[in-house]
Amino acid sequence: MKKFLSMLVFAAMTSAFVACDDDDDATPDKPVENVVVSGVISENQTWTADKIYELSGRVIVADGVTLTIQPGTLIKGQEGQGVSASALMIARGGKIDAVGTAQKPIIFTSILDDIQPGETAGGNYTEEDKGKWGGLVILGKAPISFSGALEAQIEGVPAEESLGLYGGDVANDNSGKLQYVSIRHGGTSIAQGSEINGLTLGGVGSGTTISNIEIVGNSDDGVEFFGGTVNVSNLLVSHQGDDAIDIDQAYAGTVDGFMVIHAGDTDKGLEIDGPEGSENASGKFILKNGTIIGSGNVGHPADFKSKAQGTVENVVFQGYAEGQQIKIAASYDGACASTSNAYKNLVEGNLVFTDINYTGYVVDVYTSSQTCDTSADDAIARGLIVSGNTATGGPAAATWAWTFSANRSIIE
Repeated sequence: MKKFLSMLVFAAMTSAFVACDDDDDATPDKPVENVVVSGVISENQTWTADKIYELSGRVIVADGVTLTIQPGTLIKGQEGQGVSASALMIARGGKIDAVGTAQKPIIFTSILDDIQPGETAGGNYTEEDKGKWGGLVILGKAPISFSGALEAQIEGVPAEESLGLYGGDVANDNSGKLQYVSIRHGGTSIAQGSEINGLTLGGVGSGTTISNIEIVGNSDDGVEFFGGTVNVSNLLVSHQGDDAIDIDQAYAGTVDGFMVIHAGDTDKGLEIDGPEGSENASGKFILKNGTIIGSGNVGHPADFKSKAQGTVENVVFQGYAEGQQIKIAASYDGACASTSNAYKNLVEGNLVFTDINYTGYVVDVYTSSQTCDTSADDAIARGLIVSGNTATGGPAAATWAWTFSANRSIIE
């Protein structure tokens, strides 16, 4: 079978000189080499910290191939819109082994960012700089709940791209490791009203390791789960353009330890949906040990929509304007009796809130029907989502000391 070949084009040496630690390959008198990468990666590769890797268009790690990224490596996406947007995509069966450290995180950013190897952040971009490149997409073979199908084409990838499929029946599928990784300034537009998430996880299985992740300044969602079973720990999302954490298609993993800085031109802190089809519809998420901080005139702290089902445990909402809403979607029949939706799941114990602090805010049961009065259901929902002061929320600020957000004093 004919192999796809990735194209590695060595760009001209940059004129910038970088001061690095003694154990780095780069020295004050050695320029940093840019390696331009495009197309399909069909053989195992290792990206090293002494170079900058430049994504030209959509770069895809193929089935059976592992991309290893060393601690401290910089990956920069070129500018581009639509199908020309730069992104790194791990196809089903492919793997990424990107294990950074707190001292040497792996950083994905824009080619326009002046950050250099050995730096935590450059000097020309802030958290408000968004949509400068695409994002990171990981696709796996774990179950999803998509209408009428066991697999689907991931958002932002043309239908003719066969490597854009995700989903399957391998709950413990392994797409590799992602640790101490910062994803910045992404979310380039793919089509009208459609941008790339900072981190897209499509059908990613529980054999995958994802921990200590920062996503900052993305035009669309910070991270979006399309089904799958992968567990994520220590997740920080800041200044996203749409939703910070978006859950769809009966995602059945656990997010343990998270912080959302909900600020700037943005929508919701959490946007949670349930299954879309009858296949694999039993999956329930767990969100626990999190802090969601509103700042300024932003959207709702959380919206539990479209049959949302799962558990929210030890989460603190703070910083929002008084009266902001924790929204719960409801559906009603012609007699205004509750039918299948997030509110019904709440009442029946399939959507559970434990140890939640939303003091100063309200629970709002809402419906697209304008003829049904939801005030009684508001009261029932408030009784099931009891606000208390025992919630401790997400990890301590020191957890994020390695991030752009700490460098910019967004987190102190």
